[in-house]
Amino acid sequence: MADDNIRKIMHVMRRAPHGTIYTYEGLEMILIMAAYEQDISVVFIGDGVYALKKGQDTTGIGIKGFAKTFMALDGYDVEKLYVDRVSLEERGLTEGDLLVDVEVMDASEIGRLMTEQDAVIHH
Repeated sequence: MADDNIRKIMHVMRRAPHGTIYTYEGLEMILIMAAYEQDISVVFIGDGVYALKKGQDTTGIGIKGFAKTFMALDGYDVEKLYVDRVSLEERGLTEGDLLVDVEVMDASEIGRLMTEQDAVIHH
C-alpha cells in the first residue's frame, strides 16, 4: 500500500464495554482498519477504560466477554493505546489493572493527539 493512502485514525472508546454494542463494534472496526494498514491509535476515556480491565467475568450477564481481544491489537500493529489519566484515577484503576500496555496521558495531551489525526471516530 502506498504511503499516501495511509490515514491517521484515532478511535475514542468512551463507553463501558457491556450493556451496549459500541465498544465491541468499535473493536471490530479497529481490527478491520488495521488490516488495511492504516495508522491506528486508540484512546480510552471515561467508562471506556473498563474495556481494558483485567479479570472481567461476563457469565453473570449472559454474554461472551471480548476484553482479551484487545490483546490481539499488537498483532495488527495497533500499538498506540492511550488512557486518560483522570478517567483511570476516578475509577480506582492503575496501569497494572489493564490487560495491555498503554500510555497514560492528560486530557490536554490527548487533545493534541486528536488534532494530528486525519479522522477521529467516537465509540
